[in-house]
Amino acid sequence: MILTLISFLGLLVSGSQAVLQATISLSKVELSVGESKFFTCTAIGEPVSIEWFNPQGERIMSSQRVVLHTERVRSRLTIYNANIEDAGIYRCQVSDARGQTQEATVVLEIYQKLTFQEMKSPQEFRQGEVAEVACNVTSSPVPIVTWLYNNMEITADSFKRFQILPNNNLQIQKVAKADEGVYRCEARVEARGEIDFRDISVIVNVPPVLSVPQQSFNATADYQESVTLTCRAYGSPEPEVTWHRRGKQIEESDQYVLKGRGTMLTICSIKQDDGGSYFCKATNKAGVVEEELVLKVFVQPHITLLNNITAVEGSATMISCTAEGEPVPEVSWRRASDGYSFTDGDKSPDGRIEAHGRKGKSTLTISVVKLSDWGRFDCEALSRIGGHQKSMYLDIEYAPTFLSNYTIYFSWEGNPINISCDVIANPLASILWKRNKITISGEGTGHTRVYNTDGRSLLEVTPMSERDFGRYNCTASNKIGMRFQEFILAQADVPSNPYAVRLSSVSQRWATVSFMKPDSHGGVPIGHYLVKYRDIGLQDWRDVKSNGVQTMVLLTNLEPNTTYEVRVAAVNGKGQGEFSRTESFQTLAIREPSPPSVHGQRGGGKSYRLSLIKQDDGGTPIVEYIIKYRTRDREDSWMFKTVPGVSDQVLLQHLQWNTEYEVEITARNMQGLSEPTFYEFKMPQKQDITADSLFSSLGLGAVVGLGVAALVLILVAVDVSCFFLKQCGLLMCITRKGCGKKTATSGKSKDLEEGKAAYLKDGSKEPIVEMRTEEERITNPDDGSHINEPNETTPLTEPEKLPLKEENGKETLKPDAIEVKVHSDNSIQTKEEDSKA
Repeated sequence: MILTLISFLGLLVSGSQAVLQATISLSKVELSVGESKFFTCTAIGEPVSIEWFNPQGERIMSSQRVVLHTERVRSRLTIYNANIEDAGIYRCQVSDARGQTQEATVVLEIYQKLTFQEMKSPQEFRQGEVAEVACNVTSSPVPIVTWLYNNMEITADSFKRFQILPNNNLQIQKVAKADEGVYRCEARVEARGEIDFRDISVIVNVPPVLSVPQQSFNATADYQESVTLTCRAYGSPEPEVTWHRRGKQIEESDQYVLKGRGTMLTICSIKQDDGGSYFCKATNKAGVVEEELVLKVFVQPHITLLNNITAVEGSATMISCTAEGEPVPEVSWRRASDGYSFTDGDKSPDGRIEAHGRKGKSTLTISVVKLSDWGRFDCEALSRIGGHQKSMYLDIEYAPTFLSNYTIYFSWEGNPINISCDVIANPLASILWKRNKITISGEGTGHTRVYNTDGRSLLEVTPMSERDFGRYNCTASNKIGMRFQEFILAQADVPSNPYAVRLSSVSQRWATVSFMKPDSHGGVPIGHYLVKYRDIGLQDWRDVKSNGVQTMVLLTNLEPNTTYEVRVAAVNGKGQGEFSRTESFQTLAIREPSPPSVHGQRGGGKSYRLSLIKQDDGGTPIVEYIIKYRTRDREDSWMFKTVPGVSDQVLLQHLQWNTEYEVEITARNMQGLSEPTFYEFKMPQKQDITADSLFSSLGLGAVVGLGVAALVLILVAVDVSCFFLKQCGLLMCITRKGCGKKTATSGKSKDLEEGKAAYLKDGSKEPIVEMRTEEERITNPDDGSHINEPNETTPLTEPEKLPLKEENGKETLKPDAIEVKVHSDNSIQTKEEDSKA
């Protein structure tokens, strides 16, 4: 011990190097699976690196679940959602510039808490079967499981049909409806006094039973007649009743109506086909049961023959409808396009359509078919017991018809254009293009090409000379007939001149020109407008293009107090048209700028930021903005500030809290000053900003100095411990030589009073040396308060340097409360209370 102390003192006196030490805030931790924990490793000395190693000896790198955070002499290891594999010894290794290393360790023990896995509730069973209620619970050590029902523990004596299986599940022989209820699975771990439980709802399902009051029904296929079939079901849970016919489930529709939770099926508008067997099926979780019900239906009218037909426009055609039934039905017609009805002997208003019929059959004759006849015809067969209706479609074939009357197209030499020929016909027509009675082939020539789709043909023409302009013929034909349409490809011209040119607004440096569109665009759309302008004293014109076909153009970079000429021409694909009449205008003279627009917002600390929005600069750049401001009470004098004219903001600093200010902002150019803009704002209440921790506020030298002072205090504590416990050490030598034996004894009592040393409660002779520093108070020089006021370089939301925390929320390693244990092997540990998990 004396040699170690002399070695430490030698290092301290020489001032060459500091002793390197490493401590971890916790030495041993018990942690449950899924919990999270962090450990703090602190280095004393001058470390250059702090590294962590896992129980396998591998260096730990930060990941999503294991996170490292190192800050100067401290490193924090955080383990999230711990699992069994995380158990073991973790090492913190610190190294200094000389290559020396020191380590500290912490032991992490992981245990499994009571865990219920895949707990299904409710659990359902069928009446009469052997039920096994599952309770899957795990822990380490293995838990003791008991079952309770109605607050009574289930035992073999009290519950004859119940048995707890080796896998902790509860078995019930011949489970009955009376066994339903909530069962509690309770698990205990005696070693830890841990207990947990789960309540499981047990449901016993009873197979369905059907009750059918009537199984056979007779019905007449009347148009409005309906029959209701009834089938009642009983069971637990309440059975679902469904109806089936011909192997398919009956869904609710206009024909089938389900009521009473499906127990009653109403068949509406009964037809002959509705007769036969219907099956009522009851289903629940415990089983399925089925009953057959029979419906007998009398014959009603039924249409047996009605076909779609196709007719040619202008020709004659005939439609027939045949129906069966008892009694034999009467047949009638209805035209869907206008709702007109035909019975035997009826004619249409124009006399073209006439109906002829006898029992069970009717014929509709059309003498001259028109396109208006196209569409649906309804045939209806009626008797005293009901009716039947079917529809057919009359399709009409007709010769081609052209859809568009647009037959004149414009282009120019070298510009391709598409001529569209749109046709409707039934059946579809084939389309050909002709030029001077010569058919243009599908592949086309060097100047023409054809693209065909159903009902449309595009002729692409690229005129190369005047002979490519002229007439083109589109011929459409099908088996009904042939039609043709003639198209003219004309030469486009340049647009006529725009007119009504005027200057809608003029400034020192810019002017807005507006005008009216030309009367003629030359056959092709105008692409843009060309505006030419010049100084009236110069020969060269300057050009500006419009944005698309907008009839307003902005002229920029003009000279103040200068007369200009302007003219406008329209440009299309063919080229540029004639210019409009030349107009003249004069720009404004240079003057003072307009007052700026101002917006404000809080700055950092005792500052306020003003945003400057330039208005009219008067024709010459703004040189500077002049800002003067003062408090609203007008007792203070004006304060002045200037910023360059290119600035868009100004920062007012060193303002007073909770104070209203008034501001005047003036813009200046070479001509003079603008009118001032007035602005007012109020500073908020003084902010409550907590000073950072002592370590973060100290510089590197101060931290090193604190480290050296801590080392000196540790050495003194070791020497004091040696003096009191073993009557040795440097202090013992000094007291024996200077004061004698009696003085040493009195000095020992005094050191016990002043040094606050105490023996460990386990009886060991290793002392606890407590070392504390007073919290440094940081004072605001402005008002004497203990708060760091923000200045111009202080961010409003500086990240807090928070101290590391234990699980119970107590701060660790605070600079104003450092407590250290010194052991004979020179290792440093935290107090026992701080090591608890």
